[in-house]
Amino acid sequence: MNVRYRVELSQAERDELAALLSGGKHSVRKLKRAQILLAADAGESDAAVAASLRVGGSTVYRTKRRFVLGNLAAALSEEPRPGAARKLSGKEEALLVATACSSPPAGRARWTLELLAGELVKLTAHDSLSRETVRRRLAENDLKPWRKDMWCIPQVDGEFVARMEDVLDLYAEPPDAKRPVVCFDESPTQLIGEVRQSIPARPGQLERYDCEYKRNGTANLFVFLDVHRPWRKIKVTDSRTGVDFAVCMRDLTDVYFPKAKLIRVVLDNLSTHSAGTLYRAFPPDEARRGSAPVGVPLCPQARQLAQHG
Repeated sequence: MNVRYRVELSQAERDELAALLSGGKHSVRKLKRAQILLAADAGESDAAVAASLRVGGSTVYRTKRRFVLGNLAAALSEEPRPGAARKLSGKEEALLVATACSSPPAGRARWTLELLAGELVKLTAHDSLSRETVRRRLAENDLKPWRKDMWCIPQVDGEFVARMEDVLDLYAEPPDAKRPVVCFDESPTQLIGEVRQSIPARPGQLERYDCEYKRNGTANLFVFLDVHRPWRKIKVTDSRTGVDFAVCMRDLTDVYFPKAKLIRVVLDNLSTHSAGTLYRAFPPDEARRGSAPVGVPLCPQARQLAQHG
């Protein structure tokens, strides 16, 4: 028996598909599936949709089936295709990316695909890697090691690999509300102000303004990001001293995660990111409450903040 699937879109789904088709960079196949859903929702037959969009009838059928049995995202996405398994694991791909972003070997001006393949063989259990495997994984991460516009990691060695794998293992753990994983970072930013006030619009005259700005100093942004849920917090401060960092750690335990038993914090190796900073900022009892146990050797460094029992 042939199963038929009827597509009935909500107005929100129609708006989402219309926005998808109106702009942005998307694959041709994804745009075709969006057109299929809109045409099917308008009541066109499968044959008419296939003919007008120049796709196969099976493509129309599969797209409608994925929408009815799943949702809009499932209908627009690619189905897994048969083929050989990826040669590089997730950790190995992360290692490849880190290596491509590091300084090239001595005597070399830049990394080549052959050099990266050879380096990854040294750092993993693979006997060999093709340059095509390396090229595809780099392309997926939008990396071109022969170009200079990238952030460089000084050296990828055994210590870096060990710390990187520890962090990736931490990210891969299942979510636990009692033991959240939080990424923490900080960044200075310039404060820009307009020099001249705009002239308001009036009948027959557009609003006029001049693009002249002045620098009004700097501010610091502390950013908190929960790894396992869509939560983030940005705190603006005048500086990023050790005391500022210590106050942020106290905010984690007392304000943002008061019910957690243990907070795993992933951060970089800045000199203020230490248990000693907490002791310099707070009385010993207060500092000890937010710093034990501390010092897990990860890079970016992961600290563990213990809560009251």
